[in-house]
Amino acid sequence: MYILGIWDGHDSGAALIRDGRIIFASNEERYTKRKLEVSFPRNAINAALKYGKIRSGDVEVIAFPTTELAKTVSRIFPTQKEAYYRFRRRKMLKPRTEGLMHYSKYALTTIGRLPFCGEISRHAVSAELKGLGFENPNVVAVDHHQAHAATAAFTSGLGDQLVITLDGIGDGASGSVSVMEGGELERKITIPGRDSVGIFYEQVTNILGMRELEDEGKIMAMADYSFSFDFSRNKLKDFFSVEGVEIKAKYGPLKQYDMLNRIAWGTPREQFAYMAQQVLENTVTSFVSNAIDEYGIHDVSFSGGVMSNIKANMKVRMMDKLKRWYIFPHMGDGGIALGAAMAVNYTTNGISSYEFNDSYLGESYDESHILKALKKEKGLEFEYEKRKDSHAAEIIESNHYILWFQGRMEYGPRALGNRSIVGDAGSDKVKDMLNLYVKQREWYQPFAPSMLEEESKKLLEDVKGTDRFMTMGYAVKPSRIKEMKSVVHVDMTARPQMVGGENREYRDLIARVKRNSGYGVVLNTSFNIHGMPIVASPEDAIDTMKKTNSRYMFIGGYFVENSGARGQRA
Repeated sequence: MYILGIWDGHDSGAALIRDGRIIFASNEERYTKRKLEVSFPRNAINAALKYGKIRSGDVEVIAFPTTELAKTVSRIFPTQKEAYYRFRRRKMLKPRTEGLMHYSKYALTTIGRLPFCGEISRHAVSAELKGLGFENPNVVAVDHHQAHAATAAFTSGLGDQLVITLDGIGDGASGSVSVMEGGELERKITIPGRDSVGIFYEQVTNILGMRELEDEGKIMAMADYSFSFDFSRNKLKDFFSVEGVEIKAKYGPLKQYDMLNRIAWGTPREQFAYMAQQVLENTVTSFVSNAIDEYGIHDVSFSGGVMSNIKANMKVRMMDKLKRWYIFPHMGDGGIALGAAMAVNYTTNGISSYEFNDSYLGESYDESHILKALKKEKGLEFEYEKRKDSHAAEIIESNHYILWFQGRMEYGPRALGNRSIVGDAGSDKVKDMLNLYVKQREWYQPFAPSMLEEESKKLLEDVKGTDRFMTMGYAVKPSRIKEMKSVVHVDMTARPQMVGGENREYRDLIARVKRNSGYGVVLNTSFNIHGMPIVASPEDAIDTMKKTNSRYMFIGGYFVENSGARGQRA
């Protein structure tokens, strides 16, 4: 049985499952080249069908999440959705009505679902699918947080577990607590949209002059550049309280936005970021702690956009009462196309567990496609490389970075060794080159390390288990700061990818670096220019190589050198 999951909102995408196996999952941004795309995922749907080698008629069910009023309106009026996308990403001059637009959004999204929304949304989604060749599609709506919970519960491998979702808002809710026992998932708690810590953090991001739903990671990074102070001195300390397994906001979203603006006006931005991060960490840890106590379950899986905050995740991980944990790697709304498909597969067929050892769920390209793309370009020298791992390691150790394009594209916001830029984890020169010339991003954002799984306890403090998906913060051991200085944040933490047997080629590269340097760790950042999606195809990779004036790339079996690029030959 083929089930297609689709999501046509923020970071739209598609996913295809068959019986108990995930076939394909990708996001529309990779095809349109517009980060966090909001348009209907036509390209992602076609890519899923192509990869699965099936036709639209082979799909028995199409699942989609979220039928709240705001989303239903955007389906009826897609031009309105496009206008807000341009506004949110600041792709226009600042409108004089900026404040009104934000207030309107918060007023609309907290309304949630109304009786007519489900049928109207199903009709709108069906019309789009018919335009793609689906005849009489069997379209099923899924609750927003049900989709989030499915991604965490059904891929965690934890068995009986507590399942917690926290995000901005979806279907009128900002979070949920569910219990999974004996393969059955049951919702216990729903957190109203009014009490959203996700909206709170989103508003802080906007007030500090950044793009909400996109730049929250910058706020988290900026917070560590403030002087620290006790929570009792935090001007935002009363914005949220945790009462048992309930999160309570002092203000509704509209008044909260106004209050935050007023407080930020007289507060240095780093200090304001610190205050917001402190509130988030305290609220999330208290809530998770109380949920564990309430249900007596100490293995917990998480999903939802709030769970992309690795510093809050780190505080949760350090709680003694938490035994095993798992965070779905595509925790934001970009992952709920897969969640919707899983939720329908669960209710229809009782399937509640999927093998999920890696997130390489996108497209791959054969050598003939890669060679054809390379031959079209001028100024590139390329040859088939038989010793890829050792050659790449030599370049990394000569104080250069490499572009690394291999295998299937990752699903989610992190490059995990198939669409990555890789460099020396201990090189300030490489970090500066990447920040200034390639990534073109704010200096205070840290890069992340990829390390051999068995090296993690040698390099990091308090490692229990493994994290293959870069979803968690860890303190770096003081004795290893020098070897990892290009991937360590100002507070001496890092967001690692621990590489096991799930990515053989990438592991071989890191192992070769260890053989030469003594440490199995490299700098890993996503293969893209800042503000652009991660590259998808060989053509994307070549275009980015030329635009960033990068010299070295390993793509499939080929080593490519850009003869006109900066730097010296390795």
